[in-house]
Amino acid sequence: MKEKWVEYARKADFDLWSRELGISKLTARILRNRGVETLEEAREFLFAGMESLADARLMKGMNEALSMLSGTIRAGGKTAIVSDFDDDGIFAGEILYEGIRKCGGEAMLFTPHRVREGYGINRRIIDEAAESGCSLILTCDNGIAALPECLYARERGCSVIVTDHHEVQYDDAPDGTRTYRLPEADAVVDPKQPGCAYPFKELCGAGVAFRLIQLLYREFGVPEEAEKELYEYLAIATVADVVPLKGENRILVKAGLEALHRTKKTGLLALIEACGLKKEELTAYHLGFVIGPSFNAVGRLADVRLAFRLLSCEDAEEAADLAGEIRALNEARKDETERGTMEALSIIEKAPWKDDRILLVRLHGVHESVVGIIAGRVKEKYHRPVFVFTDAEDGLKGSGRSIENYHMLAGLIPEKGLLTRFGGHAMAAGLSLPEENLEILRKRLNEACTLTESELQPVVHVDARVPLRFVTEKLIGELSALAPFGTGNPRPVFAMTHLKIRSLKVVGRRQNVVRMTLQDEFGTLADAVHFGDPAELTAFIRSEYGEAGLLRVLRSEDGGIDPAFTFYPEINEYMGRKSVQIVCMSYCRIR
Repeated sequence: MKEKWVEYARKADFDLWSRELGISKLTARILRNRGVETLEEAREFLFAGMESLADARLMKGMNEALSMLSGTIRAGGKTAIVSDFDDDGIFAGEILYEGIRKCGGEAMLFTPHRVREGYGINRRIIDEAAESGCSLILTCDNGIAALPECLYARERGCSVIVTDHHEVQYDDAPDGTRTYRLPEADAVVDPKQPGCAYPFKELCGAGVAFRLIQLLYREFGVPEEAEKELYEYLAIATVADVVPLKGENRILVKAGLEALHRTKKTGLLALIEACGLKKEELTAYHLGFVIGPSFNAVGRLADVRLAFRLLSCEDAEEAADLAGEIRALNEARKDETERGTMEALSIIEKAPWKDDRILLVRLHGVHESVVGIIAGRVKEKYHRPVFVFTDAEDGLKGSGRSIENYHMLAGLIPEKGLLTRFGGHAMAAGLSLPEENLEILRKRLNEACTLTESELQPVVHVDARVPLRFVTEKLIGELSALAPFGTGNPRPVFAMTHLKIRSLKVVGRRQNVVRMTLQDEFGTLADAVHFGDPAELTAFIRSEYGEAGLLRVLRSEDGGIDPAFTFYPEINEYMGRKSVQIVCMSYCRIR
């Protein structure tokens, strides 16, 4: 799908920002492009640390939750922690478990079985918790939509604290009034609930759990160093849950990455090594695409208790075995995802509804744990909201991924009568429904969809046009101060037109990388790499410049091949040598 390139045009006193903050005007411009509006906000973006987090007591329900949890610990009661089976749930659960035990409390961890039970707290967990003597049930990364389950837990004699970060479900009346539906728990802590004064609404579930444990530590006089032992978990959960890396989330991930660079946690060290990484070089990319998916695979394909065993493991040999098992699960998950993605794309290309603005795809024989990942892949291909379904015992179970201009949960709420279960937020949702309702849901979602053709066209936001002579090691070092990069804080993207390709080679074991030498109109040369499909790039050159032009560039001859590229700069390290290179992403011909 052809992309639309849009160069930011946001204004500010870049001379002042550069002078006051000790940064280049280019970096100041990128800060403005990220939504930073004032000099003070820019200073906070660059230099804010954990001390800048808002007062956790501003969260609605936090004081009640803290009082109940600390009271349970002091009374010698037992707490049942009910987590989810994804990264956020795993690390939120671990934060609560370690935190309660550090304060002298007793806790048990419970998670639902992904296939048999699905997302969130359920009656089986409540029964087991009650029968194990737990007087308090504490949810994390789930619970905000568990209205009947919270009532049942209280009927079983358990107090209930819900900590969550998902959207609160609601009912809209014909007159336009909205009624929010909150669980009848003893305390509900969720920054997104109505009336919550906490200023930052985008924390993941682990972030909400961490703020509770911070206050618990202070109440029990636990040293600050113990709080820092939880930072690694925060970083992995925040990046893996794809919440925006801005504001408090960016602060948490920065602190977590610094902690990971010097971590001594046996389990994390074993997994980092099993994935072929070095702890000192970990970035948000590694958390989102290597470490996070490895933990996620446990909850998707096996028993999530394997992940908790690794996190609590202190024996290096045992940890290595557990890490190897987890890595193998992740490889199996990748294979299953690849197969399912290819099947989904094939179905769409042959379907009469291929041009729908919202795509609903049913797969057969695909493990339900990977449908969300497949939905994400399909969304990237077609740049439109996507739901992928697979067969379940009582109908179909699906997962959706959305684009910026479509609120996925808000789209589902009017169709809740077709669904047996659903939940989520703007960019992702999970749902179950009877098989016969699939086509009805497809029709209704598309009839209600207001996405325009312009909104369905992928947009590449360009920070600036940058001649190659400005791409230096100094610039790359300065840009690193804007990291960690991810959702909500993308890596800076530059562009230049008429970049001549002086040489082009397809390299790599799978012939899946393109290496080039580029030259701009000022005569500056740069090494470049492209990780997209080499066949697509060479087909583009052939279609725009002819077969003869492609052959010349493959022979490192001047063939007049001069496309425009979007790119970002990086340091390439190979055989102990460092050099500057640019990573090319999008390309087009400007005549």
